[in-house]
Amino acid sequence: MSECSERTIGHSSERSERIIGHGPPPLLLRGVRPYGEGDPIDLMLRDGVIAEAGPGLDATGAEVRDCGGLVALPGFVDLHTHLREPGREDAETIATGSAAAALGGYTAVFAMANTEPVADTAMAVEHVWRRGQQIGLVDVAPVGAVTVGLGGEQLAELGAMAGSAAGVRVFSDDGVCVHDPLLMRRALEYSTSLGAVIAQHAQEPRLTVGAQAHEGEIAARLGLAGWPATAEESIVARDCMLAAAAGARLHVCHVSSAGTVDVLRWARGRTTAEVTPHHLLLSDERLAGYDPVNKVNPPLRTRDDSAALRAALAEGVIDCVATDHAPHAPQDKDCEWEAASPGMLGLQTALSVVVETMVRPGLLDWRGVARVMSERPAAVGGIATQGRPLATGEPATLVLVDPDATWTVRGAQLASLASNTPFEGMTLPARVVTTLLRGRVTADDGKVRR
Repeated sequence: MSECSERTIGHSSERSERIIGHGPPPLLLRGVRPYGEGDPIDLMLRDGVIAEAGPGLDATGAEVRDCGGLVALPGFVDLHTHLREPGREDAETIATGSAAAALGGYTAVFAMANTEPVADTAMAVEHVWRRGQQIGLVDVAPVGAVTVGLGGEQLAELGAMAGSAAGVRVFSDDGVCVHDPLLMRRALEYSTSLGAVIAQHAQEPRLTVGAQAHEGEIAARLGLAGWPATAEESIVARDCMLAAAAGARLHVCHVSSAGTVDVLRWARGRTTAEVTPHHLLLSDERLAGYDPVNKVNPPLRTRDDSAALRAALAEGVIDCVATDHAPHAPQDKDCEWEAASPGMLGLQTALSVVVETMVRPGLLDWRGVARVMSERPAAVGGIATQGRPLATGEPATLVLVDPDATWTVRGAQLASLASNTPFEGMTLPARVVTTLLRGRVTADDGKVRR
């Protein structure tokens, strides 16, 4: 399948548009297939919206891209990204993370609160939000901490963060479970008045002391302390009940076990949940070589768990895919297993892994990909301008994908400062060709457009 090729008709230029203060020049996408359905059509993007859609549109005055039947989807939204800034700019920055996101087809990311200092005040979340705006490659939505310093003892300034310029609508102590049921109940109750969602990292700490891998046959054989699936499942069950009693919105982060899927099925309609690409594809069999790149929290579990997660995502029991993009500096990964930090890169590989695990086996079509990678995460996170349909009058925030392409993952070639990808050396299907944010190209043919 051909890539977009570019030419200009008329006398409009991006430089002149910027000088006079308007948005990007009109852009005609010639021959795209929205949601991979039907014959190719044209999309005219003007003033940040899809102005026209149909075959054979008039290109006068517009920049034209001949797209050769590329699949068009709404821009992806990641509910779970670690950008590390402030505090750990040796691992990632908002600039490098935004670049990785744009190259991966993302137009919005939710930046987790476990930075240094923790994003637990209005000032802290506004810093992240403003930095994201300055960079401008994706919409960066800060996630506010539930508790002060992620300490699990005192509620953070949820109201102040919600009322700040950042307009925080997702709160999470991700990386740490809000394990005190009374504190979690209060957070859920308070969140209802803010129109917010509490996103829980479900991990009962007393069951996971010293945990290094999924509790099972492989961990026992390798001599690694076990992380039992019940430590996740019990917290999810508890919090679903607390949220139902409070009439609050609960979101479950990085679901990893078949047992959690059973709990979510029971609570369906009363909570939302996400799954990571790595939990869809990889299992604890990867741990045999003690390579810390495979260490993640929650841990990689069994093949049966991965199969249950894929089925639940297809069914809608799990709402969306979220990367849990977790870059680490070399000294935090290139060490012995027990000393290594948990986490994996995910932004630039997410689409390809979803295609490999969900599209190729027939569990999702391209409209389903739009649902789990764009529409549902935007709805959960409360970003009204993201995850919109590809229709006239809607924001021109979209991604063009070559479904027939393959590529080989090389961590050193990714845009993140870190290179800790578990997919190193894998050949994966589908490739993001172009990403557009409100009509402006942010990534094109593997290069960031600033």
